[in-house]
Amino acid sequence: MEQTTILGVIGGTGLYEMEGLSGVREVEVDTPFGVPSGSFVRGSLGGVEMVFLPRHGKGHRLLPTEVNNRANIFGMKKLGVGRILSVSAVGSLKEEIEPGHMVLPDQFIDRTYRRSPTFFGDGVVAHVQFADPFCNDLRAVVADAAARENIRVHGRGTYVCMEGPQFSTRAESALHRSWGADVIGMTNLQEAKLAREAEICFATMAMSTDYDCWNEAAGDVDIEEVIAVLQRNADVAKRIVRGTAERLSPERACPCATALAMAIVTDRSLIPAATREKLGPLVDKYL
Repeated sequence: MEQTTILGVIGGTGLYEMEGLSGVREVEVDTPFGVPSGSFVRGSLGGVEMVFLPRHGKGHRLLPTEVNNRANIFGMKKLGVGRILSVSAVGSLKEEIEPGHMVLPDQFIDRTYRRSPTFFGDGVVAHVQFADPFCNDLRAVVADAAARENIRVHGRGTYVCMEGPQFSTRAESALHRSWGADVIGMTNLQEAKLAREAEICFATMAMSTDYDCWNEAAGDVDIEEVIAVLQRNADVAKRIVRGTAERLSPERACPCATALAMAIVTDRSLIPAATREKLGPLVDKYL
């Protein structure tokens, strides 16, 4: 079993900082995949070391498509993060998932087309398992922490990740509902894929802000109302993050910790030295 208690938190719309961190310091991380969304904020929360990163940068400057997910996750890996909790705004595709509710997704549907979903290439091929895209062990800890808060939590669901930045058309919203999907957002999928390649546990706190546009009785998506709902939920989300940090075991017994063990299929003797060096933090223990 691998031992690590460093928790990474990626904050989405409405969650740009974490109060209560002690020993706070900002850390710049160089990556071979470019510049992360911003400085990583390191500190301690509830006796657990935490690394926080605002996904869209300070001041929310980056479109979902512009977020450099590879740099963000690679930076987390270099800082020793073993688990990542992503906090994200989503639209609801189900009547019972009301604005203000939280969903802990267990599945994804990919509707993106302009993003880099892998660290690999340039002479090395790896195929990680992704049938279950979220870490069930981490999801269980988050669910336990959320159960103590005054918020309705849906313990599973399918997250549709769309390209954006525009919201869905009514036809698209109806299509996604016909697939049985539960929520829709513009981030998280690439984070989850990259976290799996980096052998980092990943879970999402999906905060429902609206009914997308399928529910005409509820009105169309209004960004001002979305932000208002997020601000009301921000404190709850932060308490759940704190509760999760306090409940984490130092040991990881889940498959995430060894996701690359059988995934690299390239003949080791043919992997270019430059690629091996670039991917060092990910692959050194296997090469």
